[in-house]
Amino acid sequence: MKRALITGITGQDGSFLAEFLLARGYAVYGLARRESWFRANNASHLAGRVEILFGDMTEGIDIASAVQDARPDEIYNLASQSRPGESWARAPETLMINGMAAIRLFETVRHACPAARVYHASSSEMFGRTTGAAQDEDTPFNPQNPYAAAKVYAHQMARIYRESYGMFIATGILFNHESERRPLHFVTQKIAYGAACAALGIGDSPDLNERGRPIVEHGHLALGNLEVARDWGHARDFVRAMWLILQQAEADDFVVGTGIVHTLRDLCDAAYAHVGLDWRAHVVSDPALVRPLETGRTVANPARARARLGWEPEIGFAQMVHGMVDAQLARLREAAA
Repeated sequence: MKRALITGITGQDGSFLAEFLLARGYAVYGLARRESWFRANNASHLAGRVEILFGDMTEGIDIASAVQDARPDEIYNLASQSRPGESWARAPETLMINGMAAIRLFETVRHACPAARVYHASSSEMFGRTTGAAQDEDTPFNPQNPYAAAKVYAHQMARIYRESYGMFIATGILFNHESERRPLHFVTQKIAYGAACAALGIGDSPDLNERGRPIVEHGHLALGNLEVARDWGHARDFVRAMWLILQQAEADDFVVGTGIVHTLRDLCDAAYAHVGLDWRAHVVSDPALVRPLETGRTVANPARARARLGWEPEIGFAQMVHGMVDAQLARLREAAA
């Protein structure tokens, strides 16, 4: 039986990956903060099926203890401060979690279990302000926020460790991927939530945004730049790519995305149309929510993943958005019951 260690197991990707690996007969270990595990999280339903090792990714001793206890064949490093917008206010913490913690993990593996295969989660945010062409593994990085800068550092260090020590450290440069398990502070989930509130006639939502105001206030959802364009896929498809990356004969870097770009306007249209509404009557653009520097139009060129992994996304954009809206409808109805 293969053994896998997942950092960030309580997050969207970590929970889907744990399910994926359990279905393939793995013994799954997760590294999580004690306070994260003992409150409701995306992996709560897996209690008893996964072994949770308590620790903090910013503490080298906790990483070393987890690797020693799990004795993993495969390690999936998904732990991060995952909000690019939030990274402006939490730049030092973002560097510690997204950058330095990865180095501590690589160093632990080098000394404690050098035969383990490591997957490291990189991000399309690293490409930053792009030229318009689809991004592949050779596209230069141009980070536009502290989150992306920290990710570039960890990504380059993964390559350096791989080439210097002959370690199997592979990366997935993941483009945006969503699901009903996204936290409400992500803009995609806010849109799904806004559509659900509109469908249920909720003018002032019970859930608050990052400014302490209702996410939906006086019947309107406030967003930043509606022209933001991204390549959005479903998280279930992306965790399958993570696993495939570690099954290759040699470690490498892989861009993972759908190759199709949509704007936030498209996302609003799909979400509100799903409940029979016109988004333009319910969504407003608020300049205060625009980032100081905005990442450009990001769209993947996943040719390497298709050719070498045999990977293709199976869940389409509309299906993803509709599933998120349906989950928010169910949650709001349950809360009101």
